[in-house]
Amino acid sequence: MLVLSRKKDQSIMIGDDIEITVLAIEGDQIKLGINAPRSVEIQRKEIYLAIQEENSEAANASINLLQQLTSTLQKK
Repeated sequence: MLVLSRKKDQSIMIGDDIEITVLAIEGDQIKLGINAPRSVEIQRKEIYLAIQEENSEAANASINLLQQLTSTLQKK
């Protein structure tokens, strides 16, 4: 993991087209501005993990339904 120190209004670049800027520092929180192409998805990690979990559950449910359907069709 790369660790960088930045002050208010300073930025870091990721590749050629993603810029992250420190907009404000308020107590134990910082506000970041992210300038990136629209094709790059940006989400808070807790939201990202929740989406991954829901996708996994949906995929498992689909597999279970498919297995039930296959079993039902084989009995006929």
